[in-house]
Amino acid sequence: WLSLCVSQKDLLENLRHWLFSKQYVGFATLPNQVHRKSVKKGFDFTLMVAGESGMGKSTLVNSLFLTDLYKDRKLLNAEERINQTVEIIKHTVDIEEKGVKLKLTIVDTPGFGDAVNNNECWKPITDYIDQQFEQYFRDESGLNRKNIQDNRVHCCLYFIPPFGHGLRPVDVEFMKALHEKVNIIPLIAKADCLTPNEIKKLKDRIREEIDKFGIKVYQFPECDSDEDEEFKQLDKELKECTPFAVIGSNTVVEARGQRVRGRLYPWGIVEVENQSHCDFVKLRNMLIRSHMHDLKDVTCDVHYENYRAQCIQEMTSKLAQDNRMESPIPILPLSTPDVDTEKLIKMKDEELKRMQEMLNKMQQQMHDKEQ
Repeated sequence: WLSLCVSQKDLLENLRHWLFSKQYVGFATLPNQVHRKSVKKGFDFTLMVAGESGMGKSTLVNSLFLTDLYKDRKLLNAEERINQTVEIIKHTVDIEEKGVKLKLTIVDTPGFGDAVNNNECWKPITDYIDQQFEQYFRDESGLNRKNIQDNRVHCCLYFIPPFGHGLRPVDVEFMKALHEKVNIIPLIAKADCLTPNEIKKLKDRIREEIDKFGIKVYQFPECDSDEDEEFKQLDKELKECTPFAVIGSNTVVEARGQRVRGRLYPWGIVEVENQSHCDFVKLRNMLIRSHMHDLKDVTCDVHYENYRAQCIQEMTSKLAQDNRMESPIPILPLSTPDVDTEKLIKMKDEELKRMQEMLNKMQQQMHDKEQ
């Protein structure tokens, strides 16, 4: 059959003819239906950035999504930063690319790690994540579940300072407090401060300490056997690259006769999108192109389900202790059918069975007459 297709146009025509022939049922168009419905509805993604001030969080976010989310930001002086506590600030922007709409929410955490005493400075962050889980749980358990706003945090980019010899105590405690609630992706900030050899040593040290302290960072899913070699190679590079050493820049400089995004230094130019300079491109591809949907799936199927199961267990135990206690989501006991109800159901089943037998006899008689 393929030998008759002398051109690509003939191949498409033959394929179209086969698809709409009598042997074609039609469920092969289900992916197209899902695609059209998803594109029409749009997508949402919530990204949290955490780390102490001066690590380039705002610059990196603007570089990732080619937008300016912090144009109205006010930088605090030293006196104001002394009394600053950890805040939660949300920035929402609608992005459209080739007809696909994305509602992007950036959750910033200014004030984290900036105090002299950083004891439990991650508490407002964990409380915020739990609040989003709680709100989604209430909406999902309510009467109107058609248009539920998903404000759950799907990913947290945690910025690790480039100076030092690995993770600090505040880094360890922060990630241990959040690793059961959100997908954590560790980043080495301002990687242009280090040489390639120093970056490699710091990555190895951070990976060892993550395993040592039992921190659960985001794990890339294993590739299926039917994936192409290019995707398998990309997945392998991403796994070997973590934690990502990143550089952000919103300025355009000229390098080798081309205008690129980078940082200009007296000794040369650091290109943000040059993979030999940093892991920015790998992080962007992972976060946007290849693993955004998986980050959302892990949030829904693992982190949220754990929270939901815990809530249901607590509500059930409290209800068992005091049946009069008010619950936001009442759990009603299942009613057992009485004897009369069982008899009625049995009679109905027998009646349906007799009607089915009569129908089969009539169909058989009609079939015999036709013959």
